[in-house]
Amino acid sequence: MSAGHEQNHPYHLVDPSPVPFFGAISGGVLALGMVFFMHDVTTWVLPVGVLLVAATMVFWWRQVINEATHQGHHNKVVQLGLRYGMVLFIASEVMFFAAFFWAFFDASLFAGEVQQFERVEHTGGVWPPAGVEVFPAFHLPLLNTMILLLSGCTVTWAHHALIHGDRQGLLQGLGLTIFLGAVFTAVQAYEYGHAAFGFTDGIYSSTFYMATGFHGFHVLVGTIFLIVCWFRAYYGHFKPDHHFGFEAAAWYWHFVDVVWLFLFICVYWWGGN
Repeated sequence: MSAGHEQNHPYHLVDPSPVPFFGAISGGVLALGMVFFMHDVTTWVLPVGVLLVAATMVFWWRQVINEATHQGHHNKVVQLGLRYGMVLFIASEVMFFAAFFWAFFDASLFAGEVQQFERVEHTGGVWPPAGVEVFPAFHLPLLNTMILLLSGCTVTWAHHALIHGDRQGLLQGLGLTIFLGAVFTAVQAYEYGHAAFGFTDGIYSSTFYMATGFHGFHVLVGTIFLIVCWFRAYYGHFKPDHHFGFEAAAWYWHFVDVVWLFLFICVYWWGGN
């Protein structure tokens, strides 16, 4: 009888869980709340959807951490599958940002009359459109570039410390990366607060806020990801040969760095001149 239950493959078959079903319901509530929000309907659906999705993430990832750290299910074959999954996820994120860059370049390289929703915007045949006061690229945007590049160095320092069994270096490198991520978000919030244009003021402002705003959201998500990794490192979850959770966070953070370099060069520097 016991021989019939022996596992003859290296893959991890997860136990039945209600979390995916709960997550599907949560995503539906969040989507409905966003529809109400975009139609200026005040309702409780959106905040409830956000809370439900956040709860799904907590419960789901807690199960994954338990399977990896305490139950030992994440062997080399399972980790390879997780790496493939993370690579595909980052590839999908590349295409996500490519859409916003496409919109920005389409409007900037063919400056003239731009059809935006139900109105035609006249850019004056120049880019940035006539009358738009853009951010100087070599002020706050350059500062944020230096901050993110430095954070890429600190997260790499943390990774090397982990590989060499240096727990203190791991915690210090992660802590500095989290701090730099928070500083970047604060600087961008300050920048938005002093912008001379709003989201709906034209094609330049719309593409600018969509591209830089979604990047800022990714920085915020990446910072939370790293905070979780810091606590996991503090409790000894990561080993030099078994730490894909940290690797995934580091890959994601480096992706955020690269996207910002393109934003700085294309949107702030080239697109602002």
